[in-house]
Amino acid sequence: MLVFQINISLNTSRHQKTNKYKLKTKIMKWYLKAFKQYADFSGRARRKEYWMFALFNFLFYIGIVLLELGIKKLNLGFSTIIPMSDGGGQGVLNALYLLIIIVPSIAVGVRRMHDVGKSGWFILIPIYNLILAFTDSQKGTNKYGPDPKQ
Repeated sequence: MLVFQINISLNTSRHQKTNKYKLKTKIMKWYLKAFKQYADFSGRARRKEYWMFALFNFLFYIGIVLLELGIKKLNLGFSTIIPMSDGGGQGVLNALYLLIIIVPSIAVGVRRMHDVGKSGWFILIPIYNLILAFTDSQKGTNKYGPDPKQ
């Protein structure tokens, strides 16, 4: 049984690698699309664009935090974490990343609100904006632009 499974994986490994690369490229395009529309607060953003951007931001943020903690643990003679008075610290790379993504995050959030037919200001209402982020798009063209699914 084990030999049979190995043979299958060896025969299809090259095909799977190209499919995995295509899948990663498709997923990453949604993250990069939000950065290409860095400060574009008009138009609409699909649920997929919004949530892929949120997912990649979360993953990159966790990666940066782990990198900073790793640098601190290695005792290389420098640290990217600035000590705070409460005994904790603020990572320089972490803070820099958050500054870089704040405008695209707001822009994609506003475009997501537009996609469900609401004003971008609804992003400021805590629970309701989360409900709207999960809501399906308004079908067809609305006052914020054409349907991005079409």
